[in-house]
Amino acid sequence: MDLLGHMIKTVRTERNLTQEQPGELVGVQKAQISKLENNANSATIGTILKVFKALKADINFNVKIDKEYLQLA
Repeated sequence: MDLLGHMIKTVRTERNLTQEQPGELVGVQKAQISKLENNANSATIGTILKVFKALKADINFNVKIDKEYLQLA
C-alpha cells in the first residue's frame, strides 16, 4: 500500500491536481485521498483503480507463479 499511495501522490502532483479534485471525480472527500497517499487507511483495489482512472493513469498488476505470469480475464 505504501507504494500505491506514493504513486497516487506522484501522478496527482504531476497532473497539478489538488487532493480534492480526484476525490470529487471518485466521489470521496479530499481526506480520503490524503489517507490513501499517506497509507493511513486500507483501501479496496476497486477504490485504488477508481483513483488511478480519475487521474487518467494506467495501473497494472502482475502475479507470477514460478516462471509464469497469471492472466486475468
